[in-house]
Amino acid sequence: GKRYKDAGQDEAIKLGLGLVSGEQKAARIKAWQQFALQSPQGALYCFRGGLRSRISQQWLYAETGIAYPRIAGGYKALRRYLLDELTVIPERYQAYVLSGRTGAGKTRFLTTLQQAIDLEGLARHRGSAFGAGVLKQPSQIDFENALASQLLQHLAKDFQTLVFEDESRSIGSLHLPDSIFFSLRAAPILLLETPKAERLELTYQEYIPEMLAAFQQHLDDEAQAFAAFSQYLLGSLAKVQKRLGGVRYAKALAQMQTALAHQAATGDGQLHQAWIEFLLLDYYDPMYDYQISQKAERIVFKGDAQAIRAYLASHSIT
Repeated sequence: GKRYKDAGQDEAIKLGLGLVSGEQKAARIKAWQQFALQSPQGALYCFRGGLRSRISQQWLYAETGIAYPRIAGGYKALRRYLLDELTVIPERYQAYVLSGRTGAGKTRFLTTLQQAIDLEGLARHRGSAFGAGVLKQPSQIDFENALASQLLQHLAKDFQTLVFEDESRSIGSLHLPDSIFFSLRAAPILLLETPKAERLELTYQEYIPEMLAAFQQHLDDEAQAFAAFSQYLLGSLAKVQKRLGGVRYAKALAQMQTALAHQAATGDGQLHQAWIEFLLLDYYDPMYDYQISQKAERIVFKGDAQAIRAYLASHSIT
């Protein structure tokens, strides 16, 4: 960039060609070739769609014969396009919102559908105080880009109806674009009803064995993994301390600490069932009951997973 500013485009190109040559150039072309073969629907781009992507495209074709497309205008143009699409794209499909109590299995059900957008998956967060995962959330920009891209891919398949999970405006540290959020606030609701025992077991599996396994996979040392897992649970509980109030928080904390100590000593996580049941029934369910009462007029169908699947099938939603 400095050479371009001082001496012009030709001198900048000469400098760039001199800096990347020989083995370094060959290695880059090989990497681009592998990417192009693995991603035939992809495209090359640089920040503004200028010399860097153009020269890369030329090198790739000259050395391998691969004519790989390039995005004119680069990342800036792509970002502008995706933002513009996010503004108007809700007008191009009918949205349904899948709602249900905590632990009802909404996300698991949603991921079995083709015509669905997993907002929590894109955000890498389950949307609650305990929603953080092992991996860091993407940036707001990357989340918006991924969401717009997935919506466009679904519409390219001629999906005219899409199912979303019931979400608040925020999913962890991220927020839904206004156009998406307001369209979902007006969308018809499908209410997933799941028996209490099944909800408790699903919640236990997701937040205890599965979450611990995720930490163990992320951290090679088992002691470090369990420490991170424990910190995750205790930190998540602390986020709802004010809403729980002193007495309920103290009860849940004592149950959690007892369960963690027992699990550390024996490897058995079953004692976590106590605080999970307490929070589900005494905290999350009353909050859900209030929230769903505010949008009861939007509920078009309620039932278990099998019934909702049949309802969707009757509307040609797969």
